[in-house]
Amino acid sequence: MLTKLSDLYELARKQTKKKLVLAAAQDQSALEAVINASRNSVVDAILVGDKTRIDEICSKANLDISAFELIHEPDYEKAAAFSVKLVSEKKADILMKGHLSTSCLLRAVLNKEWGLRSGELLSHLALFEVPAYHKIIALTDSAMNIAPDFKGKVSIIKNAVNYLIKLGIPNPKVAVLSAVETVNPDMKSSMEAAALAKMADRGQIANCIIDGPLAFDNAISSKSAQLKKINSTVAGDADLLIGDNLDVCNAVYKSFIYFAQARCAAVIVGASAPIVLTSRADSDETKLSSIALAAAIN
Repeated sequence: MLTKLSDLYELARKQTKKKLVLAAAQDQSALEAVINASRNSVVDAILVGDKTRIDEICSKANLDISAFELIHEPDYEKAAAFSVKLVSEKKADILMKGHLSTSCLLRAVLNKEWGLRSGELLSHLALFEVPAYHKIIALTDSAMNIAPDFKGKVSIIKNAVNYLIKLGIPNPKVAVLSAVETVNPDMKSSMEAAALAKMADRGQIANCIIDGPLAFDNAISSKSAQLKKINSTVAGDADLLIGDNLDVCNAVYKSFIYFAQARCAAVIVGASAPIVLTSRADSDETKLSSIALAAAIN
């Protein structure tokens, strides 16, 4: 069982070392993250981008990329396409965003001929080490899907559950969040939560335990669940939280970090390989942990 994010580094080191490809590598923040991951024996790397700009950045910031293969491609679209093809051709295992727009990278990822489509939605999966919680807790989807419909929620849950299982969390406990813990026909989130739970009961969503609707306090506090007389194996012991929309999940994500001082790692799942999309606002630790999260699966 994962109890802290540093466990991801050990998981990654136990695997055959993964190769990460950094698309449009002329980005100091991303380069520093990849160098840090390499020094920690988490990944090897291929850099695809504008060699002149990369050399300038490395010279000014005193970054050593001599251990990496560098492929010169200054055009953003071509760099994205080349990077994705390396992954689709099994020459790399992880795709990471550098100095290009997310939309540019995702166009390449979703290319029908050589992209990384798997049949599921792409979705964001974040893992948190929260001091007040007894184990690692995951959250989906706080960055990709704005207002997923019911079918979308099924896909998002499948993505997250499959990834958590690969991390060594068998039969993850999934809490589907609503503002209430009882089904209210006037609240779409509660109705869909109940339907998702029943689908899991009948094996339509496999390899996990789903309960919902659960208010946030019921999902993460066994005391709250007991006071409200909620009889549930998920309540108070959730491995994964899923909210009704991006607004809800993004607020929970940032509350964990800024109010609960949580440590975080995140990847895009649902493609045939994990995708790392770090932000300049992310800490160095978050960037390293996100790469480790991508590298830790079999």
